[in-house]
Amino acid sequence: MTSQQPWIIVGYVNVLPVVKEFAPGSVIVIDEPDVIRNRDLKSALDGAVMLRELIGWEYQLPGAADEFFATYPDLDPALIAPLLEYATPFAARLAERYGLPGAGAGAAQVMRDKALLRKVTSAAGIANPASQEVGSAEQVREFAAAHPGSLVLKPANRQASVGTRVLHSLDGLESVWQDCLTQDEGYLVPDRERELRMLVEQYVRGEEFSVELLVREGEVLFSNVTGKLLYPGDRPIELGHSVPAAGLAPELGELLVAETGRVLRAVGFGSGMVHCEWIVSEGVPYLVECAGRFPGDGIPMLIEEAYRINLAAEFYTVMQGGRPAPLPREAAGGAAVRFVQAEPGEVVSVTGVEEARALPGVLSLSLHLEPGQTVRPLRSSWDRAGSVMTRGATPEEALANAAAVTAAITVRTAG
Repeated sequence: MTSQQPWIIVGYVNVLPVVKEFAPGSVIVIDEPDVIRNRDLKSALDGAVMLRELIGWEYQLPGAADEFFATYPDLDPALIAPLLEYATPFAARLAERYGLPGAGAGAAQVMRDKALLRKVTSAAGIANPASQEVGSAEQVREFAAAHPGSLVLKPANRQASVGTRVLHSLDGLESVWQDCLTQDEGYLVPDRERELRMLVEQYVRGEEFSVELLVREGEVLFSNVTGKLLYPGDRPIELGHSVPAAGLAPELGELLVAETGRVLRAVGFGSGMVHCEWIVSEGVPYLVECAGRFPGDGIPMLIEEAYRINLAAEFYTVMQGGRPAPLPREAAGGAAVRFVQAEPGEVVSVTGVEEARALPGVLSLSLHLEPGQTVRPLRSSWDRAGSVMTRGATPEEALANAAAVTAAITVRTAG
């Protein structure tokens, strides 16, 4: 136990026990009691020198942050940081209660709700696809009659492309509707039933990007544009990312960063990391969604590699009210991540992994499939079979390296 002010982290991620910015005995981890039990987080954190306390709290329920503050009024944390999508409203409100930097409870609530985000940013003049909340397949048909063309059906309040489908026709719509309502996030979410609200939207065809910003009291301290690749098919799940975006024209990069700044002003975002997704069609960026947290899919590590910065350390400085030294505007190199493709079924064999590790530019390779295990059908980001991160002198080279590594790996499945 340490006498220093604790750092509160909301939502467990696997890298927490080895984050070098955490002093011994400094970190309080808050997570849902069901998640703590189902993921066996007590064992995962056993021996983690940074841990001060693991607190089970139903943080996704209304009023949870205020109840926590009333229970621990003298905790006096140095910072509060959300590391998961579902943790952002709780962390923002808790930061307000303890008088610490954060997104702001209002901003976090709008950004967590895709329907609200559409309304607010559309009112601010930011390009959004036509969108409507729906409660049945029939309401999807009514929307389609008013908005001809392909559609996207997705939840307003979920993550990781769970329950999301692109509809190029309305054939079998009732079956698709039921499929989108079936959302399995496993041990990552609490056991209790959670509200589900669905959106239907016009499908925007174009190149996909995300913008990552480090923001202090509304001021952008660092920006990056990430390029996206998607798996083929009707589920918009990322196959890979390049940092910075491969082949990105400088003027488009500047436009994407500027539009993300407009989103933050529209919602009133304060301090923290932002991950905002866009589709560019005929030169116009259309907002997909925007989250007040670190991006997933290893993008923070790609940023650190490409820009030669410690993004996590700069973030924690901001969340304590400090100001980092000036951060680079241009990347020093490129980095990429690509996810392994494998047919669903029982794994028969996995070959080429060691050869793949020896290929140029490999930063990490994560593939834990063994014969007898099962590759699940690709329904969300959680179902991807593995990933590789690579570096290169340019993002294009890093992306090519990643493609070569995944091509060297063969996962044979049956059934």
